[in-house]
Amino acid sequence: MSPPRCLTIATSDSGGGAGIQADLKAFAALGCHGMSAIVALTAQSTTEVRAIHEAPAEFIRAELAVLWDDIGVDAAKTGMLFSAEIVETVAVWLAEHPVPLVVDPVMVAASGARLLRDDAVSVLVERLLPLATVVTPNLAEACALAGVPYRDEQRREELAERIHARGAKAVLVTGGHGAEAVDWLFDGERHIPIPVERYGDDTTHGAGCTHSASLTALLARGESLEDAARGAAEVATRAVREGYRIGAGSGPVDVLNLAAVRAR
Repeated sequence: MSPPRCLTIATSDSGGGAGIQADLKAFAALGCHGMSAIVALTAQSTTEVRAIHEAPAEFIRAELAVLWDDIGVDAAKTGMLFSAEIVETVAVWLAEHPVPLVVDPVMVAASGARLLRDDAVSVLVERLLPLATVVTPNLAEACALAGVPYRDEQRREELAERIHARGAKAVLVTGGHGAEAVDWLFDGERHIPIPVERYGDDTTHGAGCTHSASLTALLARGESLEDAARGAAEVATRAVREGYRIGAGSGPVDVLNLAAVRAR
């Protein structure tokens, strides 16, 4: 039997810690066949995003078309989309080719670099959120999507309700930032808090991508949204715990447990 087919529509991280690279590792760790439609390239390390290069809209459509025509997609996720034109291109395609969809609204890198232009936020809200099975913002992203100022004490319950009211079917505000260490899932009817553990900031690069990619893989495997959210929290937490230092900045999470592989 073929494994579930998962697609990430996102940006390449040349440092290998986040973006497309993190997504494909998470898909593989959960027994899924990973595919990618790369919408932009970054010249990126553990400390900075030095340059960003967008792929043309025509090329993005070609990437998506060739995958749908041949392999097929059981579930998809979006990550860093960068510009309004890219968001619009992806949203138009996904509206015409619906699949279970996780929208990770990547806006700012840990280094502080802007990963979603200001004019793209409204397009993401208007065009992409309504297509999502679930949207997975961190606390800062949730505040931006909800249209409220960022505060560490901002209640995830209220943020999830505000984002749901803007068109998202379900919202999962992740717990890696702020005062509460809890992932907060709201499916439009139920609020489901999912406690998580924190391990500091030394090895968190790619944690959000790993979380949303794991959620995508578990949905592709047929799990319910709640079970997939709980499973993704466990996978991402373990990946942060097993992360390693490389480079001068925050090291990458390790969803493949490379330390165990090296010890064999």
